[in-house]
Amino acid sequence: MKKISLFLIVALLLIALAIFSAMTGSIKVSFWELLQGLFSGTNEQVAIIKDLRFPRILVAMLAGAALAVSGVLLQAVMKNPLAEPGIIGISSGAGFVSLTIITIFPMLYFWSPLFSVLGGAFACYLVYSLSWKAQLNPLRLLLVGIAINATFTGLGQTFNYRGSYAVTSVNQAISSVFTMKTWDDVNILALFGGIGLFLAHFLGSWCNMLAFRDETARNLGLRVVRVRLIISAVAVLLASVATAVGGLIMFVGLLVPHIGRTLVGSDYRLLIPFSALGGALLILAADTIGRTVLAPAEIPASIIMAVIGGPFLIVMLKRSDRLNKMD
Repeated sequence: MKKISLFLIVALLLIALAIFSAMTGSIKVSFWELLQGLFSGTNEQVAIIKDLRFPRILVAMLAGAALAVSGVLLQAVMKNPLAEPGIIGISSGAGFVSLTIITIFPMLYFWSPLFSVLGGAFACYLVYSLSWKAQLNPLRLLLVGIAINATFTGLGQTFNYRGSYAVTSVNQAISSVFTMKTWDDVNILALFGGIGLFLAHFLGSWCNMLAFRDETARNLGLRVVRVRLIISAVAVLLASVATAVGGLIMFVGLLVPHIGRTLVGSDYRLLIPFSALGGALLILAADTIGRTVLAPAEIPASIIMAVIGGPFLIVMLKRSDRLNKMD
């Protein structure tokens, strides 16, 4: 009953924040004006909010849910609570490959989500292949992931400069400002992200079994390698599509699953849907704060998440060190 209450609380907070975010900004309306304008279609301010602010809200929510669930799945596969698509390079790999292809072939821009998935899959393969040594070593995996992330991020940043002059970046994949998102962006993220989230909800039992030693899981009838590949594919899909549409945002897949384990436990059948709600709430909150606290200027959601997530990662690393000493 307590866990059901937590789900309801987070869902209600998400709805309330979405309504507040729609009402707040350069154009401000009351709740009743917003409601009446949506039904009547005669309020010009509400029409502008519907065309500009609603897509932004939905993209933030969907991207947050996708990144949080991707983090949960990667942590289950890699048996490492610090595994997160932004930290281990999957998001930056997705952004870099997408950026490279659409820079060379601009006519393929609308296929950028597909290229992002390919880039994320390549980065994930690099993490696995370079960190696997007889078995997955959590520390080695994290260090390899950080190195891969730095490499792809640096390569992506080179597109911001030509000669010695900074130019406007054509890289939507490394920008986390949700300004000017359209309903087309919502449709892309809802389609591909929705498929990933739908599939993720059926992977909870497999994720629970991966918590055992590989030998134990095999004795229970689990095809460990195949299961790891399937879960990894869903995680890469979620992280890559979120990066292609929402931009490169780190630490979502680290913060939300950790909080979720504290609140609803380590059962992935509950942790996955709770993380989806929590991720949507977190990124929407970050975006709402970013566009209102210094209005009319905006702070990208990625900066807010970095300010929060960096210290959180340090705390988790220290906690991990203490647990290792106890062992």
